Amino acid sequence: MIEINLLPGGGKKRRRTSAAGMPKFDPRALFAGISEKITDKYLLAGVGSTAFAALIIATLFLTQTRRASVLEEAEMQAVKDSTQFSAVLTAKAKAEATRDSLFQQIAIIKSIDDSRYLWSHLMYEISNALPQYTWLKEVSQTSAPKSVAAADTTKRAAPDTGTSPKAKAEAARAKKARADSLLAEAKEIKFRVVGHTVDIQALTRFMKSLEASPFIQNVQLTRSDLVQNEGKEVTEFSLEAETQVPPAFAIKTVPLIVSAVR
Repeated sequence: MIEINLLPGGGKKRRRTSAAGMPKFDPRALFAGISEKITDKYLLAGVGSTAFAALIIATLFLTQTRRASVLEEAEMQAVKDSTQFSAVLTAKAKAEATRDSLFQQIAIIKSIDDSRYLWSHLMYEISNALPQYTWLKEVSQTSAPKSVAAADTTKRAAPDTGTSPKAKAEAARAKKARADSLLAEAKEIKFRVVGHTVDIQALTRFMKSLEASPFIQNVQLTRSDLVQNEGKEVTEFSLEAETQVPPAFAIKTVPLIVSAVR
């Protein structure tokens, strides 16, 4: 069959078809048609603002969701760690309390051990300093006896130190300072020496020798009188002095060896 086009230019307006005979889809033509239909600029601005706001909301939602997921995982891990180490922390606190109690007891024992030979040292120093033609009648303690153990066990209100490491360190330093002061007080006593001499120069030498001792300080002459002793005139003197903590090199120690008895 033969078809004849009787309209001029009719062949130019024929739509292009695809190989299957269907018209092609052109997006630019579609959007161009929509833009031609929508001519209100305020409507276009509203649509654009709405789309931009929706994009921002979606972005914030995804970000907050991701952050919440990370925080939940961190919280679960923290709870797990707290549960796991709670027993360890409790045992650590008990061990520290036991350690502090043992340190306190050891400090008391050490203070008693350090001060038990005090009078032995005093008598040795007084005996070495005693000059010729001078003898003693009395050596007595004039200050009240001090005991580190008794002072340390006195009940006192415990200060609120808190639980911070800084507060605990301050409390430990204060406790050590108090223990050191108690030990120093227990080692410092006052005593009196009463004796006779036939030479007043010997008394002066005796006082100088006592003052030179590393265990004795503040030697003072409180009384000096002439008295009769077995029909002879002698000088009776009374000295007041204090003990002092000697330097480390002045104390000599030797190992104690106990042989087994068979």
